[in-house]
Amino acid sequence: MYSEQGGVSIWFFIGALMFVYGILIFASGLFELLSNTPQTVVFGGLHAAVWWGALLIVFGGSASYRFFPRKS
Repeated sequence: MYSEQGGVSIWFFIGALMFVYGILIFASGLFELLSNTPQTVVFGGLHAAVWWGALLIVFGGSASYRFFPRKS
């Protein structure tokens, strides 16, 4: 049976997953930004992958820090 003292919050794992996804999306966005390929998407100049990756890194890092399992 699950107990509050011995359990780990699911939000810790969700935050860690979002942090890892943010790093991957941010890295792919930086690669796209630094490579000299022509933009074929209408709003490609906004570089959404860089912004969304950074947002996921911040959100995932803060959620993982907030719900990190600590000894009381």
